Amino acid sequence: MSHPSDPAPDPSTPAPRAVDPGSGRPQGVVSRRAGRPPRRWEALAVVVVKPISRLFVRRKWRGGENIPRTGGLIIAANHLSWSDPVLLAHYLYNNGRWPTILAKAGLFRLPLLGRAVRQLQAIPVERNSTEATRSLKIAEERLRNGACIMFYPEGTISRDPEMWPMAGKTGVARLALTSGVPVIPIAHWGAQELLPYGEKKPRLLPRTTFHVLAGPPVDLSRYAGQPLRGSVLRDATADIMAAITALLAEIRDEKAPEVPYDPKNDSNG
Repeated sequence: MSHPSDPAPDPSTPAPRAVDPGSGRPQGVVSRRAGRPPRRWEALAVVVVKPISRLFVRRKWRGGENIPRTGGLIIAANHLSWSDPVLLAHYLYNNGRWPTILAKAGLFRLPLLGRAVRQLQAIPVERNSTEATRSLKIAEERLRNGACIMFYPEGTISRDPEMWPMAGKTGVARLALTSGVPVIPIAHWGAQELLPYGEKKPRLLPRTTFHVLAGPPVDLSRYAGQPLRGSVLRDATADIMAAITALLAEIRDEKAPEVPYDPKNDSNG
């Protein structure tokens, strides 16, 4: 209660904002560099990645107008090769976003590489562990602070015999419905020719063409306000994967399978 002698508050003076414990900034304030690494680390990554990408692949990029330049954003993409995170990062960077990538936690424990992936804002993922959900909590906090996070909903490189997107895992749908940020589907094709799954040495010649197509945000509005039970998450995941698959069908000019491949149903494991 104010004392009678206290001066009345000036209505023109804005009330102080609460501080976001994750970023240290006032709530509702997003830094222009939200989700980006320190400038010197960003410059180093760009100097390394861009020339390599330009040297070894031709680019056929489309759909960049669908990628918001600011605000929290989930990129959901198909996964064909260990090389596609780097190639997709180049695409996203050229379209105004720094991609935050989820990486195996073991990389963070390596002496030099660990420091690099940490400084480049990657999020560690502990697989087959109770700590696996922690990466989603970190990702959610980053999204609320305006980051762009790149996910592979399949969870691994496609095992589909024709390399179509597989059935997705529900983590991305859960994060999208919890955070409310848009999900931009991206399909790509060609990275598997540069570095096929299971091979350690890239095939540099002949140069492959890296096709990328980004679509409009996936419409998840029908799930808004619903409890995040299994059926809701599975349906939302199916919508996300269907959007990615439709884009890949456009790139390949082929008809996609009606039912996505699910490795859990593979009797050969």
